[in-house]
Amino acid sequence: MEIKELQSKFIEKFGENDKEIKRFFSPSRINIIGEHIDYNGGKVFPCALEIGTYAIARKNDDNVLNLYSLNMENNGKIDIDDLVYKKENDWMNYAAGMAKYIKESGFNIGGLDVLVYGNIPNGSGLSSSASLEMLIGEIFNIFYNEKKIDRTKLSLLGQDTENKFFGLNTGIMDQFIIANGKKDHALLLDTNTLEFEHYPFDLKDNKIVILNTNKRRELKDSKYNERRAQCDEAVSILKNYKDIKYLCELGEEDLHLLENIPDEIVRNRAKHAILENARVKEAAQALQDGNIEQLGKLLIESNDSLRELYEVSGEHLDSITKHSNEFEYCLGARMTGAGFGGCGIAIVKEDKIEEFKKYVFEKYKEDTGLEAEFISSNVGESVHEIK
Repeated sequence: MEIKELQSKFIEKFGENDKEIKRFFSPSRINIIGEHIDYNGGKVFPCALEIGTYAIARKNDDNVLNLYSLNMENNGKIDIDDLVYKKENDWMNYAAGMAKYIKESGFNIGGLDVLVYGNIPNGSGLSSSASLEMLIGEIFNIFYNEKKIDRTKLSLLGQDTENKFFGLNTGIMDQFIIANGKKDHALLLDTNTLEFEHYPFDLKDNKIVILNTNKRRELKDSKYNERRAQCDEAVSILKNYKDIKYLCELGEEDLHLLENIPDEIVRNRAKHAILENARVKEAAQALQDGNIEQLGKLLIESNDSLRELYEVSGEHLDSITKHSNEFEYCLGARMTGAGFGGCGIAIVKEDKIEEFKKYVFEKYKEDTGLEAEFISSNVGESVHEIK
């Protein structure tokens, strides 16, 4: 949908007045590698996409957030003096949460009229929630705070919304890459220190293809919090043998310490986190060296670990990644995001992409009865006002 059309719909919904209208975009993201370690103090390697969430917005004097989505049925008002989670507010809770934590951090909030439209497949695991959080945060930042909320703080406020408002023990990665992405670059983020570095994202004659299983993922209903609790349990045991706060402070040379964890499941979770963190560092180096074949191999190793050690895959993700990796001109594919449905990614020779889509589509439909969707997106910018 064109931005001009969105602006027309905004006027149609909220009417005209003398207040300035501004336009915004917040990307979605993929994580190239480094899954389920952003809450384990590990390094992650995401990039922002050119698909995401758009907003048309302006101030109002009514002390309310007038919210309207072209994607969702629930629309309405939120009083900014009553910023509490209400189930019936549905997606509008993301706006309420961001407003609450912006205010509690000493920044300004005020009334807004906001129309949003997203072209991220719903429930796909491409982080539509973090995209919306950073979008709302940037709108408040520009209208009420003269851009004084820096990008790291903005991402932490988004994490507060997930953790405290929704009760999801998610890490910082999604919000951070959406707030700090750079066109045609991946971002290597140390989730322990929040230090980061941009890497040019050049796959030579290959391209990333996003594999949407069309099996909707509901993170709140998943076993995400259970996985995090298992990692915390592993840390509580392992800190008796080494002074650590997070699993990813351990390296491959420390794997023998896992013998001290009596529960095999908890042991497997810890093993995944340690080895996945090592893979992230190797992947960043492979990209920098232009060794895309090695990057592909690391994606396959990551997928195997997420399926066998971390157990966050499922039949739909298993099918779509298995058939992707069977394809001769796919260098590597893996599930991405929290799992339990959602999306995978694959690195595919650019001139073989249509052939790849046809092959995987047919095999996946045979296995699951569902029709896969394939999304091509360039690597895009962070959340921003559209001038």
